[in-house]
Amino acid sequence: MLRKSLIAVHHLNGVGWSTIRHLFQFGWEGGKIQESILSKLQVKSAQVIRKNWSSSYMDKVLRKLEEKQIDTITIFDDDYPPLLRELPQAPWVLYLLGDRSLLNTKCIAIVGTRKASIYGRKVTEQLSRELSQVNWTVVSGMAAGIDGIAHQSVLAAGGKTIAVLGTGIDEIFPKHHQKLYHQLIRSGLVISEYPPGTPGHPGLFPQRNRIISGLSFGTVVVEAAERSGSLITAEFSMEQGREVFAVPGPIHSQGSKGTLSLIQQGAKCVQSVTDILEELPDWRTEAFTETKQEIAVAIELTSLEQEVWEYLSDEPEHITSLMERITDKMTISDLHSSLLSLEIKGCIAQLPGSHYIKKS
Repeated sequence: MLRKSLIAVHHLNGVGWSTIRHLFQFGWEGGKIQESILSKLQVKSAQVIRKNWSSSYMDKVLRKLEEKQIDTITIFDDDYPPLLRELPQAPWVLYLLGDRSLLNTKCIAIVGTRKASIYGRKVTEQLSRELSQVNWTVVSGMAAGIDGIAHQSVLAAGGKTIAVLGTGIDEIFPKHHQKLYHQLIRSGLVISEYPPGTPGHPGLFPQRNRIISGLSFGTVVVEAAERSGSLITAEFSMEQGREVFAVPGPIHSQGSKGTLSLIQQGAKCVQSVTDILEELPDWRTEAFTETKQEIAVAIELTSLEQEVWEYLSDEPEHITSLMERITDKMTISDLHSSLLSLEIKGCIAQLPGSHYIKKS
């Protein structure tokens, strides 16, 4: 009864983290909330509960979650993540879609700017892939830019990843991440502290960042401007006594201002995945020597795809230039279909202006 009651009261608009804490402090054990308890709460919170709370309301909330196939985990559950439980304001309830067991794997957060540079994209892809290859679960926020790239790279490598949303679990933000959202549900995990139906709001995203860092042994910031939300995640990580890592970048790049500042403040400078692993538990020392050729073979490219892949490099190449170089090998139609297939397989990326680049 206590677990079900907590989930239901958590849905009440106007009942926040502190109100729930006070309910327990004042002796609530689930079920009916006595007037002797309500009288000790703030007036507005008490009014919301008096007006809405009932056993039928609780049944309605639980039924809707079941209909939407949304799982829940509460702070009273045995499989609640131990690292998250350490937080001063650990979430009372998390809403889940996907593989619940990932919450109790070893996690590392990768976050960064929504305006990722080519450099930031390549570094994120590499670090995400290599961390997933040694069984680290990558946690991020499914935002545009570095967050989305981190999730996509792990999924392409067959690894484990968790997305922490700043909206309700059934609200996709940004909208262009619909495909990624559904991939995460199928092959990873999507979680949210906010009840289903909660729309995006600027004030919610900083709060969710404490969960990204709270689930993780450390946070890696790839690119961040001086006032980036990623720096909030790093700050939470520091406050929680977790490791903070930062990827250096050009001193004139706005996207590197935040990471360079973190390094000045004592964050570990990341030049390779080993710089991260040596600070984390259960790290592995095997050299990361997998070549691009080995990656391509592992993904099983067709002969045409292999041909196109080998023509590309780490530098962006315009499609017209590629056509000129490869038309003696295949038709334009074959080229287009091969490029599309390579992109779907995660071997290449299409950049703005019909430029293509080989993923490292």
